[in-house]
Amino acid sequence: MERENESALNEALKPYCDDCRRQLTIPEDAYKQYDIKRGLRNADGTGVLAGVTRICNVHGYILEDSQRRPTEGRLFYRGIDIRDIIEGCTAEDRFGFEEVVWLLLFGYLPTAEQLSGFTRLLEQHRELPEGFIEDMIIKAPSPNIMNKLARSVLALYSYDELAEDMSLENIVRQSIELIARVSTIMVNAYQVKKRYYDHESLFFHSPIDGMSFSENILSTLRFDRQFTREEAKLLDICLILHAEHGGGNNSTFACRVLSSSGTDTYAAISAAIGGLKGPRHGGANIKVMQMLEGMKTAIRDSGDDEEITAYLKKLIAGEAGDRSGLIYGMGHAVYTKSDPRARILKANAEGMAIRSGFEEEFRLLASVERLAPALLGAKKGGIDAVCANVDLYSGLVYKMLGIPDELFTPLFAVARMAGWCAHRIEEVMTCRRIVRPAYKTIQEPASYVPLSERKGKGD
Repeated sequence: MERENESALNEALKPYCDDCRRQLTIPEDAYKQYDIKRGLRNADGTGVLAGVTRICNVHGYILEDSQRRPTEGRLFYRGIDIRDIIEGCTAEDRFGFEEVVWLLLFGYLPTAEQLSGFTRLLEQHRELPEGFIEDMIIKAPSPNIMNKLARSVLALYSYDELAEDMSLENIVRQSIELIARVSTIMVNAYQVKKRYYDHESLFFHSPIDGMSFSENILSTLRFDRQFTREEAKLLDICLILHAEHGGGNNSTFACRVLSSSGTDTYAAISAAIGGLKGPRHGGANIKVMQMLEGMKTAIRDSGDDEEITAYLKKLIAGEAGDRSGLIYGMGHAVYTKSDPRARILKANAEGMAIRSGFEEEFRLLASVERLAPALLGAKKGGIDAVCANVDLYSGLVYKMLGIPDELFTPLFAVARMAGWCAHRIEEVMTCRRIVRPAYKTIQEPASYVPLSERKGKGD
């Protein structure tokens, strides 16, 4: 009945929305006339410079005489190359996400003693406040886990007696609690969604001390709590790669915009979650997997470059897939020749793909990475600096780990919580000015007409 009422209301609003649509249409030439930076992007696709940061550097091109020269992509956390971080943890056969959280929050690498104490601190805050699961998750199920994450983060405000305290110590405390708790919220919200909307069995597992972040996610998500070290290490790499990506990405910028107003931590972080949810941002890896399923159905020989190329041309022409004209997982706002995250993920996922029966899917994605740049470059007028981004492989990695599609983007949020919190701290402590860009008004002056003199359409 409620759904019928909503549909009826939507139908009744159509004529008013048609009027609204005509009123709100902005002519394309207005953006050129006033040199508007739509999406805060310059004409060449680079981002409008809106601030400075010491947290992260996303390097994908070199500017020479105001022209972009493509170069190999690199990603630095607090000045340290992401490749060195992952290689260092791999060489010592240990998990690295907790170390990355420390690095992003405090600005330097921890000692062994500091890391051990910090890891225990995160463990102590994985459990949610008493009654939270029952009152905020079980009693209010959501079909979308990202929306449930945002709402749950906002709800944590009510459990924090110092929610409005803007001291550095308090914001860091809130950040640690959010980073520790968000994966617990995610898994519990998924279980409730599965029971309420999918009519499947529900189970809750408590976090286990002594396990790494990635181990606890797999342990609480799986019914039998069983996983291999290889699986946990691969998920750990995913978390590291998604932990941070500069202040200009949509969700992080949203966090900084709200933080600049002086609002509380929970409001700022929930806004970031809302930004990440969108398919133009964190939701892209699901679109890659949907594209991959279409390729598997349409392509008879996954080793035939000509057949794959023909299908990719259909995607670009809007004749296949979701008819968007996009090849998901290809292209990036900053990276040109390569996305270091995609390269690292690909290198670490190949072995498991072969051993776990996903070799065909992996080879298809690798073929997309190899063949698509030339096709997309031709479409864009000869530009060939188009590379695979991290989304091309992350969805397949999650699938290999048995993670359901509904959690692909929430897992991104679990990792990015560290970066969001670091940027909130930097914004609050150093910027001290509300973000307030300008919009050019192009509405012509209009006179107020008394109600008794107004005429409706057709009068």
